[in-house]
Amino acid sequence: MARKTLRSKLRLGCQLAFTALSNGYVQGFFKGKIYSGPTKYACVPGLNCYSCPGALGSCPIGSLQAVIGSRKFHLSLYVLGFLMMVGAILGKAVCGFLCPFGLVQDLLHKIPGVKKLRRLPGEKYLQWLRYVMLGLLVILLPMVVVDIVGQGSPWFCKYVCPSGTLLGGIPLLAGNPALQSAVGWLFTWKVAILVVILVLSVFLYRPFCRYLCPLGAIYGFFNRFALYRFTLNEDQCTHCGACRKVCGLDIDPSKTPNHSQCIRCGKCLDSCPHGAIVSTMARRKKKGETVS
Repeated sequence: MARKTLRSKLRLGCQLAFTALSNGYVQGFFKGKIYSGPTKYACVPGLNCYSCPGALGSCPIGSLQAVIGSRKFHLSLYVLGFLMMVGAILGKAVCGFLCPFGLVQDLLHKIPGVKKLRRLPGEKYLQWLRYVMLGLLVILLPMVVVDIVGQGSPWFCKYVCPSGTLLGGIPLLAGNPALQSAVGWLFTWKVAILVVILVLSVFLYRPFCRYLCPLGAIYGFFNRFALYRFTLNEDQCTHCGACRKVCGLDIDPSKTPNHSQCIRCGKCLDSCPHGAIVSTMARRKKKGETVS
C-alpha cells in the first residue's frame, strides 16, 4: 500500500508542478492577455492551450493545425519531430503525467459519493472518435477547407477542444471585459462540450482522453515501443485480474500491457501480487543493481 500511495503522490505532484510551470505567466490571468514571449514558439508535451493567459508555450495540436492551415502550407518538421521525439521516449505517459486537462479529469473523478462507471455502452466504437478528431479536424479540414486567401481554420481548437475553453477561453473572458461583448454561439457550444466532459469525468475516468483527444491518439501509437513502456513476465503472471480491476481505463494489462489507451499511471504495477508487470525504468534499475 505504501508503494501505491507514494507512486500516486509522485504522479499527482508531477501533474501539479508541470501545470503550474507551463502556465506560469501569472500576470496574464490578471491582465486578460496572452503571453507572447520567446518561449511561446516552443511546444509543451501536453494539451495546454496557447490562448491560456498563463501559457508559456504552445500546444502541439494547435501548432500542427496552424501549420497545416497556413496559406503557405508546408510540412512542419519541428512539430512532427517534437511529437515523434516525445512519443518515442514517453509514449502516452505524457497524458498521465504532463497534461493539465488530464489532471482536471483526474481530480474530478476523485469526487466521492457517486457510482463510478467502468465504460460507456459502445466503448469499442467510441474509442475510434479520437482518430476521427485527429484525421478529420486536425489534419484534413484545416488543409482542404480554406478561405478566399487560402487560409484554413484550426477546426479542433475552434469547435471542440474543452481544454482550450477551460484554460484559455474562460480565463481570457474573465480578465478582459472587452471580449465579453463578443461572445457568441460558438463559445456557448464549446462551454456546453466542456460541461458535458467535466460532469462525465466525475462518473467515468478520463472521458476526453478515451474518446476525443487527438494528441493522445498520436502518443498512443508509440506505446508499444516507447523507451518508457511496460513489460509482462508471463512466467509470473497468474491472470488473477487484479491489474484490470484497478485500471481506470478498463484495460487488461495481463493481455495488453502497452495498450494505446494506457497513460502509465502505474496502478497495475502496484496491484500485481506477483510483480509480473514492470516498467522499462524498473528493469534497467534492477539490471544495474545486479551488475554492481
